[in-house]
Amino acid sequence: MRKPIVAGNWKMNGTLESIRELVAGLKAGIGEVNVAEVVVCAPAIYIAEASALTGGTAIALGSQDLSNAASGAYTGEISGSMLNDFNCQYAIVGHSERRHGRGESDQLVAEKFKAAQDSGLTPILCIGELLEEREEGVTEQVCARQMDAVINAYGVAALQNSVIAYEPVWAIGTGKTASPEQAQEVHAFVRSHIAKQDQLVADGVRIQYGGSMNAANAAELLAQPDIDGGLIGGASLKSEDFLTICRAAG
Repeated sequence: MRKPIVAGNWKMNGTLESIRELVAGLKAGIGEVNVAEVVVCAPAIYIAEASALTGGTAIALGSQDLSNAASGAYTGEISGSMLNDFNCQYAIVGHSERRHGRGESDQLVAEKFKAAQDSGLTPILCIGELLEEREEGVTEQVCARQMDAVINAYGVAALQNSVIAYEPVWAIGTGKTASPEQAQEVHAFVRSHIAKQDQLVADGVRIQYGGSMNAANAAELLAQPDIDGGLIGGASLKSEDFLTICRAAG
């Protein structure tokens, strides 16, 4: 059995006051989440505060990104070892807003994936297609290419200590959501693509859905056999909405 995992990606949102209020709400309701693993990924400047607020709770902490380098003259970057100092357990790599908004290549994302694992962090590897790629019918090719950047560089076994997040780019922050059937179809492909090289890895890796999952549609999406949780954007900024998703997962 794969343990469901729901991760909140706060993106560039929040203040000290709002984050304290949000985490207080999550802590008040986290006891109702019986099965799912719950993660919050804070903006880098608030990771220390989020670490202090979530310490000793069932809420795990993650970063929204990290450097592919371990240390050195990389102004503005944050290393995995720095994240370790604040008890981070996860790091998002390859989010579409970095692939397409910041020009991150598949190779760079793969290097960040490895940097996270080398630091003892679990990478959340984001994959997914643009609207024009879906309309061209190349969704599977895009997802395979993005996964293969990791597999070809580090071996399929590297996926064992990771989470994959399928996020159709056309459904992120747009209010559009892939239907449960559309999402399941891609999740099943992702698992089958890994299974071609290692069935045990494929059976064990958790695959989240990351395209505008919210409190209203979470249960139907999470009922699909290959959807093992969610990477949640806007809905993770409201404690009750986020908790509703977490309860639906577990």
